[in-house]
Amino acid sequence: MRRIAEIALIYVPSIFLLLSISWVLAYKWLPVKWMPLMLIRTIENHNNDEYTNSQIWVSLNEIDPILVESILCAEDQRFYSHSGFDWQELKKMKSDYDHFGKELRGCSTISQQVAKNCFTFGSRTLFRKIIEAYYTALIELIWGKTRILEVYMNIAETGVGIFGVEAACQKYFCTSCDAVDFDDAVALACVLPKPLARTPFTVRIAHSAKVSALSKTVLIKIDKLKD
Repeated sequence: MRRIAEIALIYVPSIFLLLSISWVLAYKWLPVKWMPLMLIRTIENHNNDEYTNSQIWVSLNEIDPILVESILCAEDQRFYSHSGFDWQELKKMKSDYDHFGKELRGCSTISQQVAKNCFTFGSRTLFRKIIEAYYTALIELIWGKTRILEVYMNIAETGVGIFGVEAACQKYFCTSCDAVDFDDAVALACVLPKPLARTPFTVRIAHSAKVSALSKTVLIKIDKLKD
């Protein structure tokens, strides 16, 4: 038994390292058409005969820049300046909790969300967070920001059974993601924190203040990019 344990300690980490790097390398070029989250949603809706997972893969340059900026502003404003983990946001969240007693909120970066959805089953455990952190560092190193953003735009859960911005735009707006207008782009970005409970239509009513605030943020960002 001791010998078996010694062999396991040597080979199991090596096999995991080899398989994980190979998986990440494959997704550097291949469209991510399946991920654990899709399986989880299918199992959760096994009693719903009408449930299907809808995803339409598009390249990043096929997505309207305003939609991309809206999602970046809503989900990860420091995406291009951090290395996968937004330590500044984490410090702010901790400070708000320590000084004002504010409820702890999720502050996962886009990189972390991609790592969680592509490579883990999303359980709320310390082990899963460690694996997520490992894959976050790995995709930052191997993929780079452009590929991470492209994958996110195609796998982000944007509604019940809807994954990615193209499937969402066709479902909600009857148009493609390269032709979505400004208001719809902002509304769709506001869906992302809670895609199973929101639609671009309900957020305009129930979360009108957030939609308005995000609209202003996106306009400011676009003006800066033009300068």
